[in-house]
Amino acid sequence: MGNQVDKLSHLSYAEVPTMDPNGLDPEEGGGGGGPGPRIGVSYIFSSDDDELEDGGTAADGSDLRDQNREEKPYDQRDEVECAVYYRDECIYDKTARSAELEAASPENLLNRCKAGDLVEFVATGQYPHWAVYVGDFQVVHLHRSEVKNSFLTDASQGRRCRIVNDLYRFKPLGADVVVQNAMEQVGLKDRELSWRNSECFAAWCRFGKREFKMGGEIRIGKQPYRLKILLSDKHAHVLEFQSLEDMVMEKRRNDHLGRTSVFQELANHFNSVGDLKRESGAQ
Repeated sequence: MGNQVDKLSHLSYAEVPTMDPNGLDPEEGGGGGGPGPRIGVSYIFSSDDDELEDGGTAADGSDLRDQNREEKPYDQRDEVECAVYYRDECIYDKTARSAELEAASPENLLNRCKAGDLVEFVATGQYPHWAVYVGDFQVVHLHRSEVKNSFLTDASQGRRCRIVNDLYRFKPLGADVVVQNAMEQVGLKDRELSWRNSECFAAWCRFGKREFKMGGEIRIGKQPYRLKILLSDKHAHVLEFQSLEDMVMEKRRNDHLGRTSVFQELANHFNSVGDLKRESGAQ
């Protein structure tokens, strides 16, 4: 894919889904103006999706985590392939061509982990959970609004996992600095936190970029981040965001839904847009 943006399927603002992941319908508007084509919408999120990563609790009090694992075994084919660009530079790439997406059991992954590695735990129907491997079979991760130091096998909670050092294309810090960044945050919780989810926390530890923190970028003006969801070899759906943090939140929502559901969501939206256009034309 290189560092230049491929030819993207540009959509007008009215043709892009504007559903908020929290179920709210945001008002139109936003930064950067002037008429002309737009490629998406920047979401401003108010909730921490780490509270939802492990499935939550059902109305009857049962744990949805176990239900999800039993009913929806992990299927790599349902992963959403995507790339992220900051202006013209590719800064994140998760495609079959660019990254080794094969997941292993926690026990098998331990044989390959080195201090400073980023580890992603995956399960169908759940948010991916990220952690920093700090050595001695342990990871540091943001879990349920607290930065914790856990054994990798415990942090996995039955999920499969993989090393994801190369998904983000930023230059990493030295392994000792990555581990130090992670360990210094252990015990932080609630209002002390500067990250909305485990991925932003782990990525900040490895790359040291303030853009992964809450409020790390001002969300006004031009939207420089593009999330390119790959639909096929020749087609993609593109959304534009004002901050890296906002983009990560939407990307994780797609990871949670899975490829099949994301494609169905887009199909339903474009079908409804087509119906509206036909009705407008008839009038």
